[in-house]
Formats: sequence, C-alpha cells, structure tokens
Amino acid sequence: MRTARRRVRTLRGCLWVYLLLGTPAAAWAVADPELAPVIVSSERAGPGLWQVSGEQARLWILGTVSPLPVGMTWRAREVTHVLGKVDTVLVSKPVELSLPRVFWMLIAQRDLLLLPSGRKLRDILPSDLYGRFSAQRANSGEGGDKWERYRPIIAGALLEDRALAGRGLSDRLDVSLTVRRLARERHIAVMELNTPGAADLLKALQSVPPAAELACLTTLVQTVATGIPALAARADAWASGDLTRLRALPPSAVTACAAALDGEGVADAPWQRTRDAWLAALEARLRGADATLAVIDLDLLLGPRGLLQDLGEAGYRVEDP
Repeated sequence: MRTARRRVRTLRGCLWVYLLLGTPAAAWAVADPELAPVIVSSERAGPGLWQVSGEQARLWILGTVSPLPVGMTWRAREVTHVLGKVDTVLVSKPVELSLPRVFWMLIAQRDLLLLPSGRKLRDILPSDLYGRFSAQRANSGEGGDKWERYRPIIAGALLEDRALAGRGLSDRLDVSLTVRRLARERHIAVMELNTPGAADLLKALQSVPPAAELACLTTLVQTVATGIPALAARADAWASGDLTRLRALPPSAVTACAAALDGEGVADAPWQRTRDAWLAALEARLRGADATLAVIDLDLLLGPRGLLQDLGEAGYRVEDP
C-alpha cells in the first residue's frame, strides 16, 4: 500500500474502508484552474449543478456519483464558474483513519465482519442465492472458498468491488477532494458537515436483520451479474451533464444496502441520519444571505424523498441544471 492514510466520506466510504484496505485513494489532478481538468476514457463536458434559492441566499449543488471510471476526464467549467460567486463550499467531513486504527478495529470488531462459529456462506445462504454468488465469484476470477467466512453484506461488497475493478470502475474516487482544492486555491471557506462515520456503521452492523442483509447481497449479486453496464452509463451521464439519462438509470447498489442498514430494528439508521444532517445544513444555508456550493451524493438528491424534493416542498425554488 502506497499511502498510510485514506480519506473516506459518507456511509459508503465508511464501509469500504474496512473491506478494501489494499487500494489507496485515487489521485485527482487539476492543471488549468480555470478549466479544471479532473482525472477521474474520454473527456466529457462536466456535470451540471442544481440551483436553489432562498429569500437572499443562493445555493448550488453538485451531485456526485459512484462508481466512476478510472481515467475518466471531465472539465469542471460550471464548478469553477460557480466558485467565483460563492462564499462557502459545503462538503462532508472526511473520516481520517490511520492504518493502525483500521487494523485495530478489524481485530476488535472481527465478530461484526465474519460469520460466527466458523460457519460459511454455503451454510447460511438460500441455495439459489449461494449458487448465483458462487457463479459471479468464479466469473470475477475467484473460486473455492474466497470470502466464504464473511457476512453476506461484507462478501457482497467485496464481490462488487472486484467486479467493478475488472471493468475499470472504482467506488473510491472522491470528487469533493477536487472541489476542496479548487476552493482553497481561491481562498473560499470550506465548511465540513459531520455525518455518521465508522463507529456508526459498526453499530448498525450489530443489529441489521438477517433478511435485510440477504436483500443487500441479492442486490449486489444482481448488480455484478447484469448491472455494471448501467453503472458505467450512469457515470458517463454524470460526467456529460445529462440529467435526463441520470434520472432514467437505476441508482447504485449501495442505496439498497444503505436501506438494509436503516431498516427496522437497526440502531441509529446511519443513512437516514446522513440525509437528515444534509437537509438541516442546506436549510440553514438557505435561511442566511450567503452563496454556497454543496457537494452531495446524487443518491441523496434524486428520487422520492430525495433532498431536492424536500427543499422544493419546504418552499425553496429548485432549478435543474
């Protein structure tokens, strides 16, 4: 491993930091500050931004997607243009985890990651689901007992990550890091929002119902089997600023697994808490008089009960890109 620290944001990042210790965070490059070419295989126009208006405040929202193709290039023209108008950039606070801390948590919380009493996936999964999991595991180049001793939600995440890597996609490319850097180059204040982190995820894993965990694994296996082209299309639509295509394509499998971690009986519902924290922060900015650029996971923005719908229902004017 080339780096001893990694920045991880949101619930998705907190889960992946436990599972994917072997890959450092991707490097993002900005050559011309005014055109902002971002290394994320061809160049795209760049994502559009939503605009939300309060009585005096102005808010722009950059929705981000994951996974993204490694090596995708897009020019953040609209982002750099908006940075010339705002006072503050609002992003999730990164979770800083050193390798010793990660390894300690893996050892201390081993019972949350592995099946109890030496059991294996073949012992607990329905035969049809286990057959599909095994087939996709073999297709990914892994066979035998690979990931057999992990809990279904962990094994599914590892399977999906391997499949994404095989298609040149990554769940660990963080657009907000580039926006932070561009903001700081322009001496714009960066405000970090506290959202549920690693400890919250571990607490949720303690109480997630088996049925919800199987539902998450089922979704992940289906994504690996047939859904990766749609994820690649989603990334392309995002980088091209094609909102119509984005709305038509399905969300990532992580959304389904986040729902599993927020289900009935799960402690603290970290995904819902993340959504609530963002809504409160956005409304606070809109009640003021400043101009803000917020960088938010697209899965939190779109769809029924997404943040954009909530802001519209609260009386704010929401304009699509």
